[in-house]
Amino acid sequence: MQHVLVVGGGPVGFLTALGLAQRGLRVTLVEAEPDIVDSPRAAVYHWYVLEGLKQLGILDEALETGFAKQDYCHFVFRTNERIHWSLAPLAEVAPYPFNLHLGQNDLARIACRHLERFASAEVRFATRLTDLTQDASGVTARLSGPAGETVERFDWLIGADGGGSTVREKALKLNFFGITHPERFIATNVRLPFESFGYARANMVMDDVHGAIIAKLDKSDLWRVTFMEDASQPLDTVTERIDAFYRAYAPGVEEYELVQYSPYRMHQRCADTMRVGRVILAGDAAHITNPTGGLGLTSGLLDLYFLLDILNAIVNEGASADLLDRYSDDRRRIFLEIASPRAVQNKQMIFHAHAGRLLDTQVQAVRRLATDPDAVRAQVPFARSMQSSL
Repeated sequence: MQHVLVVGGGPVGFLTALGLAQRGLRVTLVEAEPDIVDSPRAAVYHWYVLEGLKQLGILDEALETGFAKQDYCHFVFRTNERIHWSLAPLAEVAPYPFNLHLGQNDLARIACRHLERFASAEVRFATRLTDLTQDASGVTARLSGPAGETVERFDWLIGADGGGSTVREKALKLNFFGITHPERFIATNVRLPFESFGYARANMVMDDVHGAIIAKLDKSDLWRVTFMEDASQPLDTVTERIDAFYRAYAPGVEEYELVQYSPYRMHQRCADTMRVGRVILAGDAAHITNPTGGLGLTSGLLDLYFLLDILNAIVNEGASADLLDRYSDDRRRIFLEIASPRAVQNKQMIFHAHAGRLLDTQVQAVRRLATDPDAVRAQVPFARSMQSSL
């Protein structure tokens, strides 16, 4: 039984490990933190990634923990125009004509629970990769955990350890080409009844000052509000600015509960390869984008779906390991040519729109979503372009 080390305990890491265990491989997953990290991050999964979750056997539980959503609202802040539209027209062309709302930490926990049912799988928290070497037959990893340091042998290693990937930066020493945006994003979780203020369960507030993404996270009134600010603003007064944004979005609100917040920088970057021998990168470890439009984790999920097919073909069907070059080439191409440019376009539309430049063509395109079912179904070619298959 071939043995795979997965580095990184986010959703991409746990789902990859689960898929490998389901395909008969022995899996060890290590995560440097003592538990799954629950800071505010991705929370919306597009309709075209849900089939992959179904195949992994976790979609029903994910929908039970989170919820399915079709409603959207684009809110032009300065004119108070609210454009409500729905994914319902996708029912004619897609098996799952809705998005899933669920914190990425919750998705990781679901995958972790399923993974722990396999005798061939092991999960180690508070354990980090400190070094690796490889040869034609496998990978030797140096791991540091609660019991001290160990040197262990694996057939393959998958780096799913995020934008600051140890696998990519320190072990493989790969380039991470791209840019860092000058602004800072503030992702917040808040209990505030946004629906009573006329919001849908997923909202894009279009404005160069008050631009934001406002989305409901669960079946209670827990919401994610992400806004952008100048990175030179002091972090010690960020809660005051959070309050000001909330009061702009929900005028007259008297009380709310700020549950969590997380400031972070935004990047558009991609490693110069996603495969070096028997070491493979997936998700943010390989490429990272600003989160506008939810294409970061979406790309990571589509990475792992393709990677599972390829490793299954190599390990269980005798295919050449050179298939991994196809994985690297295709997923890098899709990120660089499709996902990253679209995320930049989304950022421009939501966070840089203002009177006189509030791109009338984009607003008109959103209005069409509300009145023309074919405009909604026109998302299908983009969804297909994001996916890879053998």
